[in-house]
Amino acid sequence: MSPADEISGLQQVILNERSRLLRFLAARGMADDAEDALHDLWQRVAAAPAQPIADPLSYLFRAAENLVRDRRRSSVSRDRRHHDWHETLPGEESALGERSLIARERLREVQAALAALGPRVETVFRRCRLDGVGQVAIAHELGVSLSSVEKDLQKAYRALGQLRAKFDAE
Repeated sequence: MSPADEISGLQQVILNERSRLLRFLAARGMADDAEDALHDLWQRVAAAPAQPIADPLSYLFRAAENLVRDRRRSSVSRDRRHHDWHETLPGEESALGERSLIARERLREVQAALAALGPRVETVFRRCRLDGVGQVAIAHELGVSLSSVEKDLQKAYRALGQLRAKFDAE
């Protein structure tokens, strides 16, 4: 089987009308990329299922027009992403500084809320949540019942939940 036998009818029309299609693409702003666009058109036609087409030349010009439109959209999207990326970089530093300032302020509020609950509640919360010590071990360390440790944790969670609701409302 020769390579000519594998060419579809539409691909043969592309070969026959190559110069017209290239001029058509160049006239639509694709002068530098007309060959690449024509190759893309060839690939699309090759991938399309074979079916009878009443006017193959009109079909190819319409497909070429769609290809130009797709490439233009891609280019606009790529340029917009590129622009957005470069626009956000300098501002990102100030946003990062602002976020870290807010985070430090919120951390101070959390520490103040825990301190307001009393030293034992604060210690129980820190040992359990930050140090990873089990509730039973904390109860033994502090000389209190497991129930007291659980209640202290509930107080801390309730206070932090209210604080989080306040942060979310801001």
